[in-house]
Amino acid sequence: MLILLPPSEGKSAPDEGPILDLSALSFPELNPLRKRVVTELTRLCRTDPDAAIDGLGLGVQQRADVRADARLRRSPCAPAVDVYAGVLYDALSFSTLSAPARRRGSQHLVVASALWGLLRPHDPIPYYRLSGTAHLPGFGTLPHFWKSAIAGCLERSAGLIVDLRSGTYRSLGPVPSSAAERTVTVRVLHDAAGRRTIVSHHNKATKGRLARALLEESRTPRDASQLADLLTELGFENEGVQQGKPGTPASIDVVVRAL
Repeated sequence: MLILLPPSEGKSAPDEGPILDLSALSFPELNPLRKRVVTELTRLCRTDPDAAIDGLGLGVQQRADVRADARLRRSPCAPAVDVYAGVLYDALSFSTLSAPARRRGSQHLVVASALWGLLRPHDPIPYYRLSGTAHLPGFGTLPHFWKSAIAGCLERSAGLIVDLRSGTYRSLGPVPSSAAERTVTVRVLHDAAGRRTIVSHHNKATKGRLARALLEESRTPRDASQLADLLTELGFENEGVQQGKPGTPASIDVVVRAL
């Protein structure tokens, strides 16, 4: 099983640790592309901070993030699961998982990233700022740059793919049609008096709790139906499996009801 997570825009900057070493990251087949993105990002932030603010979609008050990107090759690194912060990762609380669940997380969790492509929880990375909607000169859109490489990694994976990514990061590396039959996209809907919407906070927190619950559970679902049944057992209200069009993943809507 592969549990695909989005990254977080909020991150914690490591105080100490080794500097960036691409060879220490999972999915080594992505390293040539990682090197290109790192090179262009650091060059842009070092030589043209104003253009970097515009391309990264930042405000002028976020120049510290531009400076951080300029020196990311020399910045200390920590495990990705410790660098990513925010609602989803607080709810996941990887460090407080049981030892067996952490071992399962090291095997099953994968984070999508505009800078790194795909990461596993313990891959050492520095603080950085680059969202999936950013634009780097010479790259066009990042989804166009990453699409085929990430799709190839997903195609070569084994077992059920539980896709918890946001739309931005699904577009960065869509699940290929060859893996669609073993993929389930999970949406989180907030129900308030019968009106259902996607609310960012509830969406992120619920996905973090859901990933945590799946890792703490020793059973591994083999298909979408087993996943829906397991989520129900784990206390996540859902409406079962909705089959997609041929060549596209199935989906499960998890419902969070307003108190």
